[in-house]
Amino acid sequence: MTLTPTPSLILASSSPYRKELMERLRIPFTVVPPEVDETPLEGEAPAMLAQRLAYLKARVVALRWPTSVVIGSDQVATLDGGTPVGKPGTLENARRQLAAASGRTMHFHTAFTLLAPGHLPIDGCVPVTVEFRALDSAEIDRYLALEQPFDCAGSARCEGLGIALLQSIRTDDPTALIGLPLMQVAAALRTVGMPAT
Repeated sequence: MTLTPTPSLILASSSPYRKELMERLRIPFTVVPPEVDETPLEGEAPAMLAQRLAYLKARVVALRWPTSVVIGSDQVATLDGGTPVGKPGTLENARRQLAAASGRTMHFHTAFTLLAPGHLPIDGCVPVTVEFRALDSAEIDRYLALEQPFDCAGSARCEGLGIALLQSIRTDDPTALIGLPLMQVAAALRTVGMPAT
């Protein structure tokens, strides 16, 4: 019987976008989807929710592979800092999201936690502010037909055609909008002895 070696680095995520982002660092890693309850706590602020879920995802996987370095991440979005914005899932929900976002501001909080043996947890949360330009129903429908961003919070995939719906993006790390703040993650990996250059 062949034993499977313990992975040295694990991305605790089911997101294909986070997997693509991690691949940019060119460090071998394994993807393990975590199973956690993502229900917000009563009165929990968006950034706190994102950070708590990032930690939970990393922790669930680290308990199974305690000798591995594990990265968990989560993103929470709100419209004008109040109304939560999730993944639309359907065409109609995406249409509603974009109509509501027209001419308004969406805030994203993208958090990560890195757990490594012999090290304290390393956490980070990068805010992103996205300004939508005024959108009419025809261009919303055209965009949705072409892009179909039903698994993307806010329905505007900035790495694709969704960038044309936006007026501005303000953040210290543009990868945070896609779902994983690579600058902070790379720094955290260097801290635990895994060069990410």
